[in-house]
Formats: sequence, C-alpha cells, structure tokens
Amino acid sequence: MAASKDPRPCSIADALALVGEKYSLLVLREVCLGNGRFDQLVRNIGAPRDILAARLRRLVEAGILTKRMYSERPQRFEYRATRAGLELEPVLTTLREWGDRHLRKGTDLPMVVEHSCGNPLVSQVTCRACGEAVRHEDLTARPQAPGWTLSGPATA
Repeated sequence: MAASKDPRPCSIADALALVGEKYSLLVLREVCLGNGRFDQLVRNIGAPRDILAARLRRLVEAGILTKRMYSERPQRFEYRATRAGLELEPVLTTLREWGDRHLRKGTDLPMVVEHSCGNPLVSQVTCRACGEAVRHEDLTARPQAPGWTLSGPATA
C-alpha cells in the first residue's frame, strides 16, 4: 500500500482548524473574562477589526459563541460563550499555566486565576475513572481510524 497522502485523522487537528487561528483563543479568553463587546475585544486582543469580525463570525457559526444585541441604536452586539465555548476554558487555563512556567519562568505573571476556595488555581488533569493524576508514562494511545497505526498509515 502506498503512503497515505491524507494526514492522520485527528480530533486535535479538527479543533485547531476551528480555534487554532490567530486570535480565536484570545477571543475566548476575553469572553470568559466577561469582555464580550466588540470594542473591548479589539482593545484587549489587539486584532485588526476585520480579522476579529471574521473570527467572531466563525466562532458563532461553530456554536462556540452566541451573539446578543445590547443596543438597538446604534445596533451593537456582545458575545458570550456557549457550553461548547466554556468547555474550552480548561484549555485556556492549561495554556496560561504552561506559558507562566516555561515562557515567563514564574515571574511577572500577567494574571492569576483564583479558585472559589481563594487559592490560585493550579489545574491538573485526572482520570475520571480512578481519580489519579494523568502522567505521560501512564497513557496508551490506541488508534481507531481505519488504516492507521501509532507510527502512521498501515501498510499492506
């Protein structure tokens, strides 16, 4: 069998096709912080207005954000996260923590997020079945896409 010209089927790639565009996760960051008005988004993200408008349209079409009118004259809208959008908040948290550790080296942190208990949030991925913290060495990937193995396309 010749090598596949198509990349590995992957939910990560599918998600990145939607939220991996420049500014998309920053839009979600701002909306999760309560800043869903267009002018707030422009100011806080620094995106060009036309590009930001395109990202917002795409996120609304994908069901990640909803758009709600807050002023009729002039007509103005604000954006809010849907359930699917809020499910991306742990991704934002993990990216922020990674950036704090590896890019800022734990100094001059631009934001600290506190849990309702009053302590700074330190997220941790756990197994829902057993409750243990997830470590790379405890994981086993099992490809489910037909014709694919861990190392790539299956050969005849």
